[in-house]
Amino acid sequence: MDSNNYLQDIKDIKQMMSQSSQFISLSGLSGVLAGIYAIIGAIYANSLILNLSYEKTYMTLESETFKKIIITALVVLVASLMTAYVMTVRKAKKMEENVWNPSSRRLLINFLIPLVTGGIFALLLLRHGYYGLVAPITLLFYGLACLNASKYTLRDVRYLGITEIILGLLAVEFSGFGLYFWAIGFGLCHIVYGGMMHFKYDRK
Repeated sequence: MDSNNYLQDIKDIKQMMSQSSQFISLSGLSGVLAGIYAIIGAIYANSLILNLSYEKTYMTLESETFKKIIITALVVLVASLMTAYVMTVRKAKKMEENVWNPSSRRLLINFLIPLVTGGIFALLLLRHGYYGLVAPITLLFYGLACLNASKYTLRDVRYLGITEIILGLLAVEFSGFGLYFWAIGFGLCHIVYGGMMHFKYDRK
């Protein structure tokens, strides 16, 4: 009887240590919304590109089409970040967890290092005219960012990262379909994984 109590105590201690080292207030629903934003943005960007093809003109850094695509991407990014922040703060309050703690700081640092590196790399590619590699690079580095940060949060983020990396590699192989892979990675995958996380963790 005593040995069972000891085992239960050890199990409880391990669970408490795991929770103290992981930030578990990420909102799955914010991932779903981010995915919806990304799909809407991808549809709009695709319509701009199709219109460009119809007019038989080429996209350059100075073209209006390119500027509109960049603005669209920035709007999607800002909307996703704001949604994630607001909903994560709300969930943290509900769980009586401080949203800014050692676990969330480690999560943010490990997430941002690959993400910022990939962002700079993507900008350099744009500067040199390698437009077709931008979508694969953003998928790859976002996947690496998720994988790197998954040690400090929910395990589902690890699987999301692996999926994004695979999609990024496929986008390199099928370079003419980069926007479609981007929509799948940032849109559909966020909806699927965000929905799974919402039903597994947020509804408890």
